[in-house]
Amino acid sequence: MKIGILTGGGDCPGLNAVIRAVVAKAEANGFEVLGIQGGWKGLLERETRPLNYAEAEEIFALGGTILGTSRTNPRKIDNGVATCINNFKALALDALIAIGGEDTLGFAAHLASEGLPMIGVPKTIDNDLLGTDFTFGFDTAVSIATDAIDRLRTTAKSHNRTMVLELMGRHAGWIATFAGIAGGADVVITPEHSMTVDEITAILKQQRQRGKGYNIVVVAEGAEIKGLGNVASEETDAFGHKRLGGIGEQLANAIKEKTALDTRATSLGHIQRGGSPTASDRILSTRYGLFAMELVLKQDFGKMAVLRGNNIEAESLQRVREGIKTVPDEFYAIAKQFFC
Repeated sequence: MKIGILTGGGDCPGLNAVIRAVVAKAEANGFEVLGIQGGWKGLLERETRPLNYAEAEEIFALGGTILGTSRTNPRKIDNGVATCINNFKALALDALIAIGGEDTLGFAAHLASEGLPMIGVPKTIDNDLLGTDFTFGFDTAVSIATDAIDRLRTTAKSHNRTMVLELMGRHAGWIATFAGIAGGADVVITPEHSMTVDEITAILKQQRQRGKGYNIVVVAEGAEIKGLGNVASEETDAFGHKRLGGIGEQLANAIKEKTALDTRATSLGHIQRGGSPTASDRILSTRYGLFAMELVLKQDFGKMAVLRGNNIEAESLQRVREGIKTVPDEFYAIAKQFFC
């Protein structure tokens, strides 16, 4: 039996741990594993490499993905879907495990509907994938963001500054909310829970009046703040996503203008998704990879591995096509308790 595996979308800490787990379990059952390089681009162009456990044994601690990745959307390419199906058959694959977010798994779901034996593993830094409680990479991103807040706090206190930290979060503010809570942010602004500039500055002024000499403001890149310009680029990727970035700098300028407070902005950008995964993400990735192979062994295709509570379970791949998972009010309320 020959199992294909690919990683698509943005790179993410934990991808290699999934690959390692899949290869280990496949090899233990006498299966061959074929790595497809560069996400769906690799299936379109039939760029592959064989994988074995001797090679994959120690990759669990590495960031990124040894298979490479891309944001290629075969549905935007002439005969792209048909080419993927034909190449799947030409490679003599018995199953394909796709590791990715809503775009990568959305196309996997499409191929599953075309009759191909597909298995999904959910991956997104933003933790906004429907059907699973948490995705790997998220814990690493929150840990990095929390460390950044801790470091910014020392400078903010030393200079009596307001520090604005821009974090990832296109449609959902999971990283901003969790890091804001963990790092003790004074204000957290997300796509789900936005605020006006006046509301933000009123909180900061109140904090200064009660004797606090500095402020930490966390904002998700996709948050819309009334009164600020549009920070989305007109440039889009193959899945129609506009490039974001700049809301932190704009907000810092607005705060300085309205309050005269010494205000600076920092954007972590890709630092949040780089480097070695946390222990928690290594474990979750490993569990996802092993469960994905269990689904292959059972020939329970058209499914993805998901986390529910502390259990890894199967969910239909079609679930990812229903929308995104946003931050519930009760989580944001924890952060909001300290906006005083």
